[in-house]
Amino acid sequence: MDNIAILDFGGQYTHLIANRIRRLGVYSEIVQSDISASQCKRFKGIIFSGSPHSVLDAQKPGFDPNVLHLGIPVLGLCYGHQLMAQCLGGQVVAGKYREYGIAQINIIKQSPLFAGCDIREQIWMSHGDAVAILPPGFDVLGSTDGCRAAAMGNESLRMYGLQFHPEVSDTPHGMTILDNFIAICECAREWNTQTFLREMGNDIKKKCGAKKVFLLVSGGVDSTVAFTLLNKVLGEHNVCGLHIDNGLMRREESGAILAYMKAHGFHNLHIVDASDRFLAALSNVADPEQKRRIIGTVFIQVQEQALSDLGLNPAEWILGQGTIYPDTIESAGTKHAERIKTHHNRVAAVMELLERGEIIEPLALLYKDEVRELGTALGLPESLVWRHPFPGPGLGVRLLCSDGAEVSVDPATSSGVLAIARRAGYEALVLPIRSVGVQGDGRTYAHPALVTGPKDWNGLEAVSTEITNKVRGVNRVVYGLHVQDAPDYRLVKAYLTKDRLELLRSLDSIVTDALHRFDEYRTVWQMPVVLLPLINKQERQCAVLRPIMSQEAMTARFARLKDETLAYILYEAKKVDGLGDLFYDVTHKPPATIEWE
Repeated sequence: MDNIAILDFGGQYTHLIANRIRRLGVYSEIVQSDISASQCKRFKGIIFSGSPHSVLDAQKPGFDPNVLHLGIPVLGLCYGHQLMAQCLGGQVVAGKYREYGIAQINIIKQSPLFAGCDIREQIWMSHGDAVAILPPGFDVLGSTDGCRAAAMGNESLRMYGLQFHPEVSDTPHGMTILDNFIAICECAREWNTQTFLREMGNDIKKKCGAKKVFLLVSGGVDSTVAFTLLNKVLGEHNVCGLHIDNGLMRREESGAILAYMKAHGFHNLHIVDASDRFLAALSNVADPEQKRRIIGTVFIQVQEQALSDLGLNPAEWILGQGTIYPDTIESAGTKHAERIKTHHNRVAAVMELLERGEIIEPLALLYKDEVRELGTALGLPESLVWRHPFPGPGLGVRLLCSDGAEVSVDPATSSGVLAIARRAGYEALVLPIRSVGVQGDGRTYAHPALVTGPKDWNGLEAVSTEITNKVRGVNRVVYGLHVQDAPDYRLVKAYLTKDRLELLRSLDSIVTDALHRFDEYRTVWQMPVVLLPLINKQERQCAVLRPIMSQEAMTARFARLKDETLAYILYEAKKVDGLGDLFYDVTHKPPATIEWE
């Protein structure tokens, strides 16, 4: 079977590239970046991934440059594009400013790589460095306003470099470009879903051996699909599902999950209420990474106790999780990847079990869109397959905490944000809190900026992009959807308490009801609601609406809710005691992650 190799330099989208190639009918294999040229001779094509590193760094990932001289077609993406240029005699420099998110490329030279594309195409950027001088024999194939060599190629060598990411859904003709590269590689299309499902079933049986699976079931899409798959492959008598109510669920969610599962034929699911245990462990904890680690660790402790309480012999059981690939890559799960945030299913206790071979994760190589396809193929109802994703740590990562210590804002950051905002017809200020972001395949922990003014989605998208591209220290922009007075906010000591959780649940319930009421639930891919440790002049807590559009969670765009949906949310939110100003997150991913923590 023809095979295309993806050289992994630690990029956030490395596995997504492999996913896309397989979707186009060709098997793809992810290999270490320092694989030898001799080992690459068996491939029909080679793709260089992105990376959190810079090609200008002395400590960049290892690489055998002889790979570029095998006569095999090569496609470099982002970092891979720059590495190819550097190794072949070109020059890479630090860019004048960063590009994150949507851009427009002008195709200035015809190439088989761009067959079927328009002269001007929307693309997705995430970079700081840029190719300044092309290698000998290469031509510029396409340019953006901020990047002259956004695409380069040497047709005789069948070698191409793209500064942008064709593998993400926000490059609309990205699949066309990858399909063209497969054609250039002259690959036979022999890979399909049935082949993949057979291999997955065989892998599950091989991994489990004689053991049964004790699966943690959150009730979300991933864990439910994993539960269904394991039941199908191993038989219901060899699988035990456990739903742990960690006290961080949405309103009345655990009861609804159990009722839903039983109604759809799942009879091997148990529920444990461990809410008090989780809340006690999280008491007076403000750091987001520490919260995630605590939640993940307590999950394992509760699971072990439940195993004992159910009278199950640990020697006969293996732990199962509905982990999908974004959890792995954002937790620095590959050699050169950078940790964006530690997912609850990637804490130390889990990693120890993985190393000992005591965990099975049947969906670990899949993205959300693939999981949904698999769920449909397994016969799950549409209402479950298309349920909004909900993080394993639940509201614990949507309720931001603070120990009350002052978070200073650099005056240069404030002035830079204000200057950009005012040129666009907005006022702005930098909020004295931080949130997690992903920029250039690396983690940022930076400030959000608040802009106030007209609710013009196009204008807000433009100002958000310009601020996050040009102002260091800001990775997210929110719009003042409802500001009760002149924007003036104070950071306060605020932890994960039942009162704050109930406030967040109330707003979350209002938002979910609005999405269903005005037929936007399926339009919006996910809508986190975030409570901040900020209070306004009326001493009320501020919150953020974060509606996004995505396909696989590796990239996302903020969604534009209808006016009637927003009007309903605002009307109902004003009735919630203690709730103050409402902000609307207008940042894409990158530079901001979907969740704030």
